[in-house]
Amino acid sequence: MAAVRRLYVDGPSGQIHLRIAGAPTARPALLCFHMSPMSGRIYERFIAEMGRDRLAVAVDTPGFGMSDAPAEMPEIADYAAAMAAVIDALGIAGPVDLMGYHTGSMIACDLARLRPAQVRRLLLVSAPILTDAERAELRELYKPQPPSLDGAHLMKRWQGFVHHNLGRGLELEAVADMFPDGLLGRGKAWWGHRAAFNHRPDMGLPEVRQPVLIINPNDDLNGFTPRAAALTVNGRIVDKPDWGHGFLDASTAEAAALARAHFDRAELFAAG
Repeated sequence: MAAVRRLYVDGPSGQIHLRIAGAPTARPALLCFHMSPMSGRIYERFIAEMGRDRLAVAVDTPGFGMSDAPAEMPEIADYAAAMAAVIDALGIAGPVDLMGYHTGSMIACDLARLRPAQVRRLLLVSAPILTDAERAELRELYKPQPPSLDGAHLMKRWQGFVHHNLGRGLELEAVADMFPDGLLGRGKAWWGHRAAFNHRPDMGLPEVRQPVLIINPNDDLNGFTPRAAALTVNGRIVDKPDWGHGFLDASTAEAAALARAHFDRAELFAAG
């Protein structure tokens, strides 16, 4: 595996924190966008594996992880513009591949539409294709949670985190190790969900012309993701019922193999 290092680049709303593995090769660089309210930490093992033969980058979305938060509540388009700034700051002039996870899937689709000549292929983990009623319900579920003196708000977050992450290859210790990254959004953590539920119901998928592979794991979007089949122009969905949240840690080699099969399919690359 490639070593993972960290750095900051300047973005539209301050500094953006990155995890980066590998080096530029004949293969396009891979940029990975996390779900809300996590960080690029979810991709750390994955980019270490992908970095063996390409530059692989996991970005902390502005306001999450160690990235500066925007001054005002952002939309998905603002997050996509920040990711475009990352590409430029890294000096990547050639084609790039994108991977998104939940909210990150929306960001990846927006960036693909923003830079159709540069973005080559997309790999999405789940597709939040929601009805208006479902979006309203989720807005209520993920509304801002004020702190409580006894820390009950933290216990609620922990219980939800365990519910979504424990099992399917991850032990409790691994879940506990991931948990702090879910708190780094602080009082603005809900901004990511707000942007997602405020975004286009179709995620802009009908306008994405690049090849798209959508993974449908056994997670909280499992029932919504199949709706993307009718919206994709050049894509397909692969069901992974044995995978859930945390699969990038629990099944790193298998996830990387699936990613390589998609990104490197029918391509001839120089060795290196």
